[in-house]
Amino acid sequence: VQLVESGGGLVQPGGSLRLSCAASGFTFSSYRMSWYRQAPGKERELVAAIISAGGTTNYADSVKGRFTISRDNAKNTVVLQMNSLKPEDTAVYYCNARTYYPKFTNYWGQGTQVTISS
Repeated sequence: VQLVESGGGLVQPGGSLRLSCAASGFTFSSYRMSWYRQAPGKERELVAAIISAGGTTNYADSVKGRFTISRDNAKNTVVLQMNSLKPEDTAVYYCNARTYYPKFTNYWGQGTQVTISS
């Protein structure tokens, strides 16, 4: 199983970044896909999630209206489009795959650094 994130980097406040997560080794279309982030000294938090069929999403209040999560089940990828970035968005962003059927299974990527600074 692999979840490989890409697209992180350093951008100025107000800028945009597009994070991608390429998945392999499991039935991607059966998993809920999410992006989490962890800032220094803080707990990991859910940023955005999308169900297996791709129709339902949910977002942390802090990113609503600025971030968009999407998935392509044919390409086994999930994308987080981040706009209007703020310094407080600075964190390591992790891709997560999760299912509860037939048993709870949870996979994490290695993370990609996002730094928002002028």
